[in-house]
Amino acid sequence: MAEALAAVCLVAVAVSLRPLRCIGPAGPAWVWVATWAAMPVLWSLDRLLANPIVPVMSLAPLSVLLAGWPLTVVMMAPVALVAGLAGHLEPFEAVHRLLWLGLAPATLTLLFGAASRRWLPRHLFIYILVRGFFAIIVALALAGTAALAVAPAVWPASGLARGDQWLGTLLAAFGEATISGLVVAALVAFRPHHLATYTDRLYLPR
Repeated sequence: MAEALAAVCLVAVAVSLRPLRCIGPAGPAWVWVATWAAMPVLWSLDRLLANPIVPVMSLAPLSVLLAGWPLTVVMMAPVALVAGLAGHLEPFEAVHRLLWLGLAPATLTLLFGAASRRWLPRHLFIYILVRGFFAIIVALALAGTAALAVAPAVWPASGLARGDQWLGTLLAAFGEATISGLVVAALVAFRPHHLATYTDRLYLPR
């Protein structure tokens, strides 16, 4: 009940910020759509493969960098619905994954991004390394640790000790941050307009 209430509050805040404003006349960028399309599969990968020790991935931090926090949070609701249907998740487990795989890491990524803009130099490599890599690792690790503390539904690794599940959370966070960092670096170099959180004016040295 508390997780559902937290999820509803976060989505309501995101809706109040009018998230569709960042979508241009041509529609969302293809990389945004591809990220959202991959999320339901990655959120329910352990169920789809019928292997409880397969780590699931979030992609919510990457989506925040691509499309911004409000639109990412709004899109998490249909992502969780599709993941729940595809993975045959119980409603409480779908909500659990919505909060701890989607909303929590997305919100932490937003906060770390704001902190980096406030206290770190605005430089191209700061954006790529800090926001595109280190902030994602920390956001995913904190969200995964909190999820394990509440319930092991995100990592339903039967037969594994809680410490082993936590280690799996950290390794998965590092792997996802590496992939996200590579995507962010490529987009900064070749398609910076696909990143709603990046502009040359702010991050390119003059």
